[in-house]
Amino acid sequence: MVVATTDHPHHSFVETTIRMPDSVTLGATLGSPEGTALGVVLFAHGSGSSRHSRRNRQVADALHSAGLGTLLLDLLTPTEDEEDRVTGRHRFDVTMLGNRVIGAVDWLCEAGTGPIGLFGASTGAAAALIAAAGRPDEVEAVVSRGGRPDLAGQALPLVKAPTLLIVGSLDGTVLDLNVTAREQMVSETSLEIVPGAGHLFGEPGALDKVAELATGWFLRHLV
Repeated sequence: MVVATTDHPHHSFVETTIRMPDSVTLGATLGSPEGTALGVVLFAHGSGSSRHSRRNRQVADALHSAGLGTLLLDLLTPTEDEEDRVTGRHRFDVTMLGNRVIGAVDWLCEAGTGPIGLFGASTGAAAALIAAAGRPDEVEAVVSRGGRPDLAGQALPLVKAPTLLIVGSLDGTVLDLNVTAREQMVSETSLEIVPGAGHLFGEPGALDKVAELATGWFLRHLV
């Protein structure tokens, strides 16, 4: 493992890899709070992004400050990612992506990291929900940021974990898809609309609000 330093003296990011059941190896970054972690949140990013996403790192930092560990996972190999940027072939293969999140959940279980939550963005939210349905006893909470939960399809009513859907008020089409997906879910599901925010929550303060909502949800359901 190679330790990567951050600007935060009390938080550390450690680079590692996770081997999937199909022998694919994915890059991952473990983040730790100061002291013992109360649980761990696995991040599944959206299409065209990676575990180095500035937005996900910002949310991860907020979780560290609240005493939670994080695992930021690349859902594609470097070769797959390069191909996907040209063809877009992998980014909507949510079954494959969901299975990879399941593999990472199993890895965390074997590592004994404590309660597990999932944070998914864009298509990664569908992968997170598929994983939550596939590991109902292991995944204890899910948060979706600007997600496409609709892509999880038949997995939605199988999700047992309390789920928070966060959508920007300006992200009209995705908001409609989240409302429809929520109606198919039987677990505790909350929809939070961030005023004045678009799909990427790039507006001033928007991502801070996402971090605040996600932290509150995970502390409530994991700890």
